[in-house]
Amino acid sequence: MAQPQGASAPEQAYDAKTLAKKHRISMEEAENIISEYGADRKACDKAARRIAA
Repeated sequence: MAQPQGASAPEQAYDAKTLAKKHRISMEEAENIISEYGADRKACDKAARRIAA
């Protein structure tokens, strides 16, 4: 199914496993980030980088 016009891939919600692997953080940390920031991938990545550092 096609995405609605104006919707881009970064607006789709992150999968906790994907976020955890990408930033080498725990699944629990990734789930907490996603529950806090939702579908905002940029904000999720930023929060994960702070934890991973």
